[in-house]
Amino acid sequence: MDALALRWHLPPDDVCPDRWVKAVAQALPGTSRRLAQVLWQRQVCSLDELAGWLNPAAYCPAPASALGADMAIAVTRLQQAIANQEKVAIWGDFDADGVTATAVLWDGLGQVIPKGDRLTYFIPNRLSESHGLSRRGLDQLAEWGATLLVTCDTGSTSGAEIAYAKTLGMAVIVTDHHTLPEVDISAVALINPRRLPPEHPLATLSGVAVAYKLLEGLYESLASPPPLPLDHVLDLVAIGLIADLVELRGDCRYLAQRGLARLQSQTQPQPPYPRPGLAELLALCKRTGDRPTDISFGLGPRINAVSRIHGDASFCVELLTSQDGNRAQALAIEAELANTRRKALQRDLYEQVMSRVTQIDLATTRCLVLADEQWPIGILGLVAGQVAQALGRPTILLRIDPPSQEGLPSQGGRPRLARGSARSVKGLDLYQLFQAQAELLTGFGGHPLAAGLTLPVEHIEVLAAALNRMVREQLGGDGVPQPALEVDLTVTVAELGQPLFRELKWLEPCGMGNPVPRLLVRNAWFQNTFHKRLRDRQNKAVGFIKTEFELWDGGALAGFPGEWWGHYRDELPPGRCDVVVELDFNSYNGYHVKLVDVRPALREATELPPPPTAPVLDWRQAVPAEPEAVLRVDQAPVQWSDWQAWQRQAAQTGLPLALTFSAENDDLSPVGVWQELVGIAKYLVRTELVVTRSQLSDRLSLAPTSLSLGLAALAAAGFEVTALEGDAIAIQADSDPAAANLEPDAKMVQRFLDAVQEEQFRRRYFAQVPVTALSW
Repeated sequence: MDALALRWHLPPDDVCPDRWVKAVAQALPGTSRRLAQVLWQRQVCSLDELAGWLNPAAYCPAPASALGADMAIAVTRLQQAIANQEKVAIWGDFDADGVTATAVLWDGLGQVIPKGDRLTYFIPNRLSESHGLSRRGLDQLAEWGATLLVTCDTGSTSGAEIAYAKTLGMAVIVTDHHTLPEVDISAVALINPRRLPPEHPLATLSGVAVAYKLLEGLYESLASPPPLPLDHVLDLVAIGLIADLVELRGDCRYLAQRGLARLQSQTQPQPPYPRPGLAELLALCKRTGDRPTDISFGLGPRINAVSRIHGDASFCVELLTSQDGNRAQALAIEAELANTRRKALQRDLYEQVMSRVTQIDLATTRCLVLADEQWPIGILGLVAGQVAQALGRPTILLRIDPPSQEGLPSQGGRPRLARGSARSVKGLDLYQLFQAQAELLTGFGGHPLAAGLTLPVEHIEVLAAALNRMVREQLGGDGVPQPALEVDLTVTVAELGQPLFRELKWLEPCGMGNPVPRLLVRNAWFQNTFHKRLRDRQNKAVGFIKTEFELWDGGALAGFPGEWWGHYRDELPPGRCDVVVELDFNSYNGYHVKLVDVRPALREATELPPPPTAPVLDWRQAVPAEPEAVLRVDQAPVQWSDWQAWQRQAAQTGLPLALTFSAENDDLSPVGVWQELVGIAKYLVRTELVVTRSQLSDRLSLAPTSLSLGLAALAAAGFEVTALEGDAIAIQADSDPAAANLEPDAKMVQRFLDAVQEEQFRRRYFAQVPVTALSW
């Protein structure tokens, strides 16, 4: 399991109002109350907006002019370029949003400007260049003869480069959705939805959607319509929107809904505007194109993988827009192979990074900044996101440029650079953090939760110290926000299947602010489990694991199929457990679940007889001034057998039980517990004192089983743990512990961390559970 346990937020007890149920039934006849309940819990829209949210035919999209006066200026300048037969260049970006935005403008402008002769596109190389405009690329386009440059998904903060473009005789129209500039960048027009109020229906447009709105404005201004209608690019818009993880509300949701309907047509025998490249990609990833997951787990990763592995994403535009079936098939296979290689590299790099993390004092490290000369830069962002999610800390991974041939730290007076990606956690704006340390960086850009940066190697340590200080100041406390898993519905195995899937499918397209529904199945277990290492089209192992299983519970007549990506079968817990899953369907695997999280069931069956009932008094908030005679439960139980022992003791004494332990959660993080255990061990070595297991258990708030795992991890790290008389132990080491270079066994430490996580979860449960649940 991950190093930081997820908190489960279970569905609330309140039932949605009847008026809400009626509104959903009117919009979607035949649906049950479960869909209405989820919509009510999420509050993704108002009651008046519900029909348009569920059905795009009932939604009224905002016009292109809503993006401001710059839209009219940009349309006028494009009309001028068309009339004067100017050469126009499109400047895109190498991620899925930027690639699809480039393809949208290439196809859309290509109807009114001849492709190749007077229209071209340029995408930077991910491995050798960064996001945004560059002088090298501008020189190349100027040499081609471009007099108008239209950016997509980039350019808002490229003032210096736009000024340089003007010296080359190029006017620049910027379409983007990233951070707005603080000063005027001298572009002909800057079309960016961040200029709109946050509640505006266009406020969350991604780069491809902004490019689409520019086409919409241009098409509306033309005297005669182009050969193909505007909606012929909506499939590309849906891919970019969903792959970029923007919040799908307002026009974003509307465009994604319509785009998905068009994307599905690519798998039909005679689509209205065939894209053979998309059809090939969908076939390779075994998708039909009607689900947002077909994009987020199928098309998006394959488009992104091309630049992550090869650097150059230009052929992706050809893949998405070419009408040559043979060429499209060849390009699709290249994208598929790149994606399988990306999976293997990503898993390997994640293991390298987590191995480095074991050498870091996470009790004092609030922001992870790691660098290496060998790390592949194309997947740093993916792995940084995995680490940030696992550890609950913003993570920055950097690739250090190779030294000059002379072996010097710099060449030609230029410092040796480190380039990489950063991923944040909820509540921390990366862009603001980097902006505050801009003097240490040579470049940066991105979103609040994801950004790229470049800096001199000698600034890495200074940046890490500054970011750690800023994160500590902004988050307060221990600076480690604990991730939460929102659960939407509690269901049984028998309820999993087509009816529930079809009903919840009305929530799609899912994304930020409207995630895939999470379903809780209690007291379940796994059968027929097996894992397999995936292979690519050339039958080469790619080092990526998937575990398959059947999910059962007490009422199931048959097991329900499921899968757990990136995990081995041995990681599934034995016996009864509570699981959170996502219900999924595709034409290849049918209906199945994807395992999201699992933990042992709180009410596991035991061989002990049911305990006798005893009165339970809730004194967790405050103990009465004159308490009655009771049995005080001063520490929260760790498991139900502990609580049953208290009940038996109460039955024997005839006294009620009083819960006097705190309901507040003041536990250290699991990693913090490990750090404290190591600190205690070093102290005992230095002072040659003896300690009992009970003392350690009380100091660290650990059950005996968890403490035993911790002592085993200490032994694997080089300490000598000796059992003495009673439960006393001595801890020794061959060298001075203050100077010792401990090398903990990562697997042993992880076992201990997992045990602490589970123990803390159970203790938190008993600290918050209603008294009525304990009186059985």
